[in-house]
Amino acid sequence: MVKQVSISQIHPRLTVYSEENFRGLRRVYRGNLGIADIDAVLTGIESLKFFSTNPNATLVLFDRSRFRDNFVVLRGNRIIRELDDFLRRGDVESLISSNQRLTLAQIREIRRTGELPPGYRLI
Repeated sequence: MVKQVSISQIHPRLTVYSEENFRGLRRVYRGNLGIADIDAVLTGIESLKFFSTNPNATLVLFDRSRFRDNFVVLRGNRIIRELDDFLRRGDVESLISSNQRLTLAQIREIRRTGELPPGYRLI
């Protein structure tokens, strides 16, 4: 008798690297989350891969810690080889990874309060 195995994947999957071009130390995060200070993870995130089966999955990159100041919104799967100077006005300092479509109003509310929506993990 063959046992059936049920595997449940949690999306999105965010893989972060301590060096550019996906080198160095690596850490994988799953599910909806926000990283308030990317310098506190792996002594800094220099590149990343963002994957979801949902084409509306959202990756938001902020140029200040705790989800403040300027941001850029990316939808769907993304591969970023170098986070330095990705934003026009500076380096990426915090980010939000979501399997759902975050609206600009929701992102502005997160920026204003510094608080993530219910069900999101803060890292």
